[in-house]
Amino acid sequence: MKQVRRTLPRLLRLLALTALMGTGVAHADDYADITQLLKAGKAAEALTKADQRLAANPRDPQLRFLRGVAQTDSGKQADAIVTFTKLTEEYPELPEPYNNLAVLYANQNQLDKARTALEMAIRTNPSYATAQENLGDIYAKLASQAYNKALQLDANNANSVKPKLALIRELFSNEPGSKTGRPAAAAPAPAVVVTQRPAPAPAPAPAAPAPAPAPAAAPAPAASPAPAAPAPAATSDASTQAVTAAVQAWATAWSSKDMKGYLGAYDKSFDPPGRQGRAAWEKEREARIVGKSKINVKLSDMTVSVQGDKATARFRQAYSADSLNVSSRKTLDLVHNNGRWTIVRESTGG
Repeated sequence: MKQVRRTLPRLLRLLALTALMGTGVAHADDYADITQLLKAGKAAEALTKADQRLAANPRDPQLRFLRGVAQTDSGKQADAIVTFTKLTEEYPELPEPYNNLAVLYANQNQLDKARTALEMAIRTNPSYATAQENLGDIYAKLASQAYNKALQLDANNANSVKPKLALIRELFSNEPGSKTGRPAAAAPAPAVVVTQRPAPAPAPAPAAPAPAPAPAAAPAPAASPAPAAPAPAATSDASTQAVTAAVQAWATAWSSKDMKGYLGAYDKSFDPPGRQGRAAWEKEREARIVGKSKINVKLSDMTVSVQGDKATARFRQAYSADSLNVSSRKTLDLVHNNGRWTIVRESTGG
């Protein structure tokens, strides 16, 4: 349910408001009211309402985020930069404020700052498609600046440089007005996932040996393989349950700030996001997790598919820490090593 706002230049897309809101049930009406005002183009009213609600809940990240959007739409870009910058400092695990900060910097032609902000958003969530696309746009604009500089320095480069500049201009002039097709395209992915309970399917299999008793003892050896038919299904069901238990144990360790259990859920081959090494990633995760006064991670709508020693678990994750509440789709890829299912890759969204 991503609603992309286009109140800024079409070079970059402002993120979906609902992506950040998560499970803030206590103030859901406030969020909805402010969002509706923004949709209706009533940015000044939205900002006034956000400020009123923040007077009672000054640390609410969702209200602060909406305030930043309202400031942006009201033309108060300097104020919006302050708002989103503070959100990135206090909630570095959220990629959306970094993305909006990049949009504001790009609007001021501060492309290096925009690039840095987007790289931070992607480091926080490598599967955040909006930031990935925006970073591509920034690189294209930086390339355009470099090509123009090359022409100024040496006009003899015109034959090779001008076609490249033309391609970049065409890229943005022909940009589609809507990207809503992308999230829709991702929706069918869960359809290929096997549900957790394939057990009822093997029930008819034991009926096959029923005609076998007629040939008396002679067919006994032939009859013995027949009951083995349900075994793969039983094994698959057991593997599915084992994967589910491993994922739930990971969430429990996270909630209880059990760093040994949490980090132990990741396989030795796990590739940390961005360009971090394993040691740096573990240190960063420990700082973020142990630094919270309270964490609660709840999983729902889980589907698991198992193929040999590899498995994929998809679910909805409700994460709350201190005053932050975020709900998102998550995918974990796992492998079976030394009798345990461990995580080799994780991604958000989809």
